[in-house]
Amino acid sequence: MQNQTSTGDTVTTRARGGRADKRQAILAGALTVFARDGYSRASIDAISASAGVSTRTIYNHFEDKAQLFEAVIQDSAARAAEAQIALIERHLNKIIDLETDLIEFGRDWTAPMPAYADHFALVRQINAELGHIPRAAIDAWQATGPLRVRHELALRIAKFADRGLLRVADPERAALHLLLLISSDVPAYEGDVLTEEQADEMVTSGVRAFLHGYGTAA
Repeated sequence: MQNQTSTGDTVTTRARGGRADKRQAILAGALTVFARDGYSRASIDAISASAGVSTRTIYNHFEDKAQLFEAVIQDSAARAAEAQIALIERHLNKIIDLETDLIEFGRDWTAPMPAYADHFALVRQINAELGHIPRAAIDAWQATGPLRVRHELALRIAKFADRGLLRVADPERAALHLLLLISSDVPAYEGDVLTEEQADEMVTSGVRAFLHGYGTAA
């Protein structure tokens, strides 16, 4: 009896693993299609071809395109957010010179992230067709990605204020201001890139504007 139970458990584990693999294949294929075609134009047939699974398999995992899109943007945003939070931790956990360290952070923050190219292409598609995307998907993306990242940055800014390096009444708003200022000239279209000199000027001027408003000498 013990051997039968063990064999049954192994079969169940394999089945679950196979289902998880299929789900990940669907999410990866759907991300490619949504990033390329946007929400409205993407079709389940195109997603099934990209994922290498049948349309029936997709519907075994997701109720409809809206539910699939919400899962895709959450999964993609979570992975991109982890990478962005790692940048925050790398540059802002230990401050030696605030302006210099913020500029170094800004340079890395605004540099291309090839590993997440599909995610940022998807974000551009979302911004282009906000009125056609289910609100639940937008809220899920914001909570999993941008708002989570901004909160992590706000925690560092609050610590800088506690050390007397900044004058900040609302760290969350200050974090938003910093991100907007250091990325003000980032191209809106895929394929357009700033030169190294342009990127450096954008980040440097953005950090100095931020410190002008929030620095203790202001």
